[in-house]
Amino acid sequence: MSWFVTWFATMNIFKAFGLVGQAVFGSRFLVQWLASERLGKSVIPLAFWYLSLIGGVITFFYAIYIEEPVFIIAQFGGIVIYSRNLFFIYRDHRATHGLMGPDRDD
Repeated sequence: MSWFVTWFATMNIFKAFGLVGQAVFGSRFLVQWLASERLGKSVIPLAFWYLSLIGGVITFFYAIYIEEPVFIIAQFGGIVIYSRNLFFIYRDHRATHGLMGPDRDD
């Protein structure tokens, strides 16, 4: 258990960066839980996918910094999946609601 204390005792900017990534990534579960509780059914809000992507990207770069291939591969796979889900969400939103943005004359 001393390695745990030593890890925090030798804190640097990259370790703090990795911790922030994990905090962002972990917060997605709280967001999903609260959204589901509010609606009384299981839902996955858009914020869940953004938190997944942002947390995944941050922890991916931290994994590169610590040179941990298992962590790098896992985070890269997640980033692809989260990005793809956001793509599907926005594609479906455009198809349902039409083109959005400044080019629209609403």
